[in-house]
Amino acid sequence: MNAPAVVRRGRRNAKRTAKRNAKQAADSTALEGVARAGMVAQGVLYVLVGLLALRIGFGEGGKAADQGGALRQLAEQPFGRFLIWGVGIGLAGLALWRLSEALFGASEKGGHKSHKRLMSAGRFVLYGVIAFSVLSYAAGEKGSGSSDAKSQDVTARALSAPAGELLVGGVGLALAAMGAWGAVQAVRRKYHDQLRMSKIPRRKRKWIDVLGVSGGVARGAVLVVLGLFAMEAAWSDDAGEVKGMDEALRTFAQTPAGPWLLVAVAVGVTLYGLFSFALARWRRV
Repeated sequence: MNAPAVVRRGRRNAKRTAKRNAKQAADSTALEGVARAGMVAQGVLYVLVGLLALRIGFGEGGKAADQGGALRQLAEQPFGRFLIWGVGIGLAGLALWRLSEALFGASEKGGHKSHKRLMSAGRFVLYGVIAFSVLSYAAGEKGSGSSDAKSQDVTARALSAPAGELLVGGVGLALAAMGAWGAVQAVRRKYHDQLRMSKIPRRKRKWIDVLGVSGGVARGAVLVVLGLFAMEAAWSDDAGEVKGMDEALRTFAQTPAGPWLLVAVAVGVTLYGLFSFALARWRRV
């Protein structure tokens, strides 16, 4: 065998070895641990946002029902700064796990399909941005203000770019579609495919369904509203039409159902946080 052929074979073997080592790292117990910690961190944020929204629904006002309000709530607790660091690190771990799914495929049914890996890549970006924001706040940066102001600032920049209206409208459409699809999947209990159902005690399975269905529908409804706001901003070329989590939740109180719809959605968001805790224990990773 000539020298060039030997070199090429050596390179192929090196690539296969590197890929195998990376796959083993993605399947490691350590990565599973950080993924589950990230689900707990996600649950903490959803529970706090839901409880803040409940206070708004009952007319108590208080902190904004968004990530900033949740972080300020945490900061007021004993060892609050350490709690925020924990949430941020957990979310960073969740982002890392989603990146591994994008590269090597998820453990759930059909997890190696292209669209599943693409969704994992999108979630990696999302959780990465949220983790960066939380860690920045933990480090002392006062950047966790109104989610509405942040959304409007980002949207204004996007609208000023070439084809900005199409970009913002596309993001809004994707958010609304993701929310609607997530709500439908929750009603169909498709999250069963992600859970190690045989490990869940039978008496607890009905409570998992209560959390998964009601929480998934509420979360989906909020995403749909956020997406509609973004599409309206693209249509009117006005970044002021975009709203963050807090204003999206308050919108439910402006419907004919009044504050009671906001209360119902807030309860659902809180239950989704509790569902995240169940995922942390029983999800396939």
